[in-house]
Amino acid sequence: MATAREFFALPEADRREIENLNSPQFRGYTRTGTEHTHGAPDRREQIDIGPERAALNPGPDEPAYLRLVGPNQWPSALPVLRPTVLAWQDEALRVSREVLRALAAALGQDEGYFDGWFDAEATVHVKLVHYPGRATPDGDQGVGAHKDYGYLALLQQDEVGGLQVRDPSGAWIDVTPLPGAFVFNIGEMLEIATRGYLKATDHRVLSPAAGTDRYSIPFFLGPRLDAVVEPLDLPPELAARARGVTQDPDNPLLAAFGENALVGWLRSHPRVAQRWWPEFHPTDPTTQR
Repeated sequence: MATAREFFALPEADRREIENLNSPQFRGYTRTGTEHTHGAPDRREQIDIGPERAALNPGPDEPAYLRLVGPNQWPSALPVLRPTVLAWQDEALRVSREVLRALAAALGQDEGYFDGWFDAEATVHVKLVHYPGRATPDGDQGVGAHKDYGYLALLQQDEVGGLQVRDPSGAWIDVTPLPGAFVFNIGEMLEIATRGYLKATDHRVLSPAAGTDRYSIPFFLGPRLDAVVEPLDLPPELAARARGVTQDPDNPLLAAFGENALVGWLRSHPRVAQRWWPEFHPTDPTTQR
């Protein structure tokens, strides 16, 4: 968290050295207001970081989502960021896999049921996020309501608060920060796997009050890009309580993880999509800067 604060305190030129517009893999720094949720800009700046891998160049008959594999960007003004974040990513992966194994056992499966999708090719990633205070009294969208498309998300948040989750009645509940505690959100892949017994967490973040800054570090546990989620054979007492997979025409849940992930990135980062994925966003990116 201290290193994240150091990064966001750097001059703008140092932060924009690693702007995600440079990355076909959507890695690097995102300026405030350039990521979108449900078509509206989010009031946050952030860095997206994944495993360090060489970029792939898939052929015309291979899935487009393979182009999401590639290297990170690191700021020359803060060399400590790279080892700090990669060490955090490794530890967050270890903890998240342990929680997923516990969930598998609780769902009546062998605790290693999901392990095959989380080998060296798993598509995990970390965000370092800074939410500046709201610019106007009604400008409260730090991040709009959404669900994460992986299996689990592990969140470290500071003491400011602002994270909310939606309950079954549609009401929003504050996720009040607790010292020394982490938050886990369920992702869409677990909802598909359990036929809706576990529901993906619908959540949002409200911008802090003017003059206040909020910092958070979410980690997203995603499987291999070629993973295809198959429904579990739940014990009868759990199957009877499964509510089915959410049917939302604006956010269809895809069992093929790579396709789901690509749709999410393209939708959230239109400027990057326009620059590097013109077959999906043909608008001239030079008009979007």
